[in-house]
Amino acid sequence: MPTYTALTTLPGKAPAEALGEAMERLNPEPTGVGVFEIEDDSGLWEVGAYFVEAPDEAGLAVLAAAFDAKPFAISELPETDWVAKVKRELAPVEAGRFFVYGSHDADQVPENCEPLLIEAAMAFGTGHHGTTQGCLRALDRLDSEGFTGLNVADIGCGTAVLAMGAARIWPNPALAGDIDPVAVEVAAANVKVNDLDGRVKCVVAAGFGAPELEAAAPFDLVFANILKGPLIDLAPDMASNLQEGGYAILSGILNEQADEVIAVYAQNGINLAYREEIGEWTTLTLKK
Repeated sequence: MPTYTALTTLPGKAPAEALGEAMERLNPEPTGVGVFEIEDDSGLWEVGAYFVEAPDEAGLAVLAAAFDAKPFAISELPETDWVAKVKRELAPVEAGRFFVYGSHDADQVPENCEPLLIEAAMAFGTGHHGTTQGCLRALDRLDSEGFTGLNVADIGCGTAVLAMGAARIWPNPALAGDIDPVAVEVAAANVKVNDLDGRVKCVVAAGFGAPELEAAAPFDLVFANILKGPLIDLAPDMASNLQEGGYAILSGILNEQADEVIAVYAQNGINLAYREEIGEWTTLTLKK
């Protein structure tokens, strides 16, 4: 059975959120509505909806006009087994000593690596994205240079692949936090299938705002693989929660955004130690 998407863009957070709320009152109703800032410094926001029935094109046109948004782009999506598709397209990834794979590729795990199993159905943050690869490579580099993280946090953890990487190679448990409770459930499931129960603790947290994170601070290593805007907002809290001599590994940053992030963190006493570009994405290793 086909499904449908409807997407538009408009300037400003408040109008975008208002449009998203108005779309929820359409008939037929969308099964989901999303409102996202486009991370290209344009000031535009994307508003989209997913429908299991053909949407009301006239109603969408009226909403677009009412909110000064671009006309909706409506697409019909064929029925797809997304898990099977992901399994076909996501080959294992090597990032330094780490080998990130799905269970369908368990027979390909080489010797002398640190394996990290992420199921295809939990594909956000699997290691196939340049940002996650960059963070794992930065982790591998720090360890190779003689650094050992004794108190590690993964902020905006997604699948918790970064916290699990640290727990694989260093003696102490790591903390993984995400604002999305579903992501935290996924992270906890990944921790279990990687036999890391007790080595990675997953908590619901906005930034460092969880009792477990507050009690454990300051950290000697913090991962934050999110986006430029949230990373910039996080800088003062990062400075407060990172110990002197500690490292922050940041990603989710487009190459052209990296200098701005570096400057903001330098203003907060956290300075560039290393940077790496993988495709269009930059990973930063910073030191306080």
